[in-house]
Amino acid sequence: MIPEFFTQKRPHGGMTPAEYRRYFEMEVARARQADVASQDLHAQYLPLNLHRTVRIEATYAPSKKVQAAAQEIKGPQLWMVLTEPWCGDSAQNLPYIAKIAACNASVDLRMLLRDQNPDIMDAYLTNGTRSIPKLVSFDWQGRELFQWGPRPQPAVELFRQLQESGAPREDVMHKLHLWYARNRGRALEEEFIALLTA
Repeated sequence: MIPEFFTQKRPHGGMTPAEYRRYFEMEVARARQADVASQDLHAQYLPLNLHRTVRIEATYAPSKKVQAAAQEIKGPQLWMVLTEPWCGDSAQNLPYIAKIAACNASVDLRMLLRDQNPDIMDAYLTNGTRSIPKLVSFDWQGRELFQWGPRPQPAVELFRQLQESGAPREDVMHKLHLWYARNRGRALEEEFIALLTA
């Protein structure tokens, strides 16, 4: 069954990677101009998340294996990603996803803001939560091809173990982002290779 939001072409009108980057930078600038003490917790993560995104964009090149997997895509696909600039997992994963998508001109990557699209987000919950980033791939007729997110599986397992250990949230997030920094997208690549060659 084709989702109603797809027939309404809402994903098609989502932000391109370049548009999302501009929006991200505008949100960071807005947060810096505001009184930090009056901001919500999410806004305080914006500058760090932009720094993470910029670092990955500058240092990551898709491996030959993931390039080959992406090039196996024959027909047009729309990759819809639900995200928000304040999300640390999005900052750590979207730059890799964008470069993998760019390996094949048949892939149209579009970002939708989670909080502006709650009905779409609620169709793709993770264990009952609105976890992001969440990528859903569709063919051009609107048939779902695959889903990914919100984290590579090793990061999911690490997060679960840390939470079950009772570690403070700050320690959990520090160790999660340390894992991202050390893994450098390898786990994400392996998962996308499996999805694209299935």
